[in-house]
Amino acid sequence: MDVSVTDAKAQLTDLVRRAEAGEEVVLTRHGHAIVRIVPVAPVQSARSRRAVLDAIRKVGPTQVLPGPSAAQSQDHLYGDDGLPQ
Repeated sequence: MDVSVTDAKAQLTDLVRRAEAGEEVVLTRHGHAIVRIVPVAPVQSARSRRAVLDAIRKVGPTQVLPGPSAAQSQDHLYGDDGLPQ
């Protein structure tokens, strides 16, 4: 859809909604295309966002590396007397 900049001023809200819905909106000046209105990022449904989060949660625990307990992870910095080494 091509719209002149002058006409776009009066219908900006509608043009933005159309662009969000996937329609190509091109603004023209003196008959020449100068600007294209496009969505910043594809709109994701709540279901697709949930699927991504579930996949991350599923993979996350499998990539945990064994290591010292977090409660005692800094013990190596201190001597038996409790002072820094």
